[in-house]
Amino acid sequence: MISLPEEKILYSEIQKKLFYIIPEKWESIYLYASVIDVHGQKPVGEMYFYYLPKGIIKKKYVNGYEIPSIFNIDEEQYSKLITDMYNLIKLLRERMAARGKKKIWSNVTITIKNFQFKIEFDYEDLRKSQFDSYERHVIWRYNYLSEDSEALSRKDKKILEYYKKYKETEITPKRDMYVEGIYKQPVKNIIDFEKTLTVDEAVAQSKPVNELKGKKSIFRLKNKSDENKDDEDNKTYNNQILNWKK
Repeated sequence: MISLPEEKILYSEIQKKLFYIIPEKWESIYLYASVIDVHGQKPVGEMYFYYLPKGIIKKKYVNGYEIPSIFNIDEEQYSKLITDMYNLIKLLRERMAARGKKKIWSNVTITIKNFQFKIEFDYEDLRKSQFDSYERHVIWRYNYLSEDSEALSRKDKKILEYYKKYKETEITPKRDMYVEGIYKQPVKNIIDFEKTLTVDEAVAQSKPVNELKGKKSIFRLKNKSDENKDDEDNKTYNNQILNWKK
């Protein structure tokens, strides 16, 4: 896929944001984000990301939204950084739409590993998807993080069973891909990981962190709907990190 210079600048900015907010050395990063157009309203969407800590011992992927709890980082500050990164992805979509293409992507998966930055553009109409947000998250983790299906809950196993059957009968949606070398200039991290604990050490010295799979994140942007959840005028779309007003 051909990308214009201004889009390549956004790729590097997204990389730098990711490098900054991960407070330890890592081997790979995976990020999913969606932007869904709603007629007459602002787009809605969600985003989540995981990274694999660097080390000799086999590691497990860390959910990016656990970082504030594990490393004792201010949640409000971290939430703003995540919002800024999501806004970069929305801006990327807007720039691509401005080219006048008939169809624009609905979601992306970003992979950073082996000194490569890869972004996959998916054009599936998520408003008509066979799977809801939670189910797509389970499927995405299975596809990209190579999760052991035997270790999943009964509910998640059923989702994957249906997904595998669905793949056998449905045509794979169109996807585009762009690959380049990673942004090579040094990037300062949110905390100095040379002088702090690794994720394993941090977890060992702190209270257990609840698993977030299928659950709400440990923090999110505050809005009026938090004060009055029954107020239909403030109905929100709840995502891993972002709540967009309807």
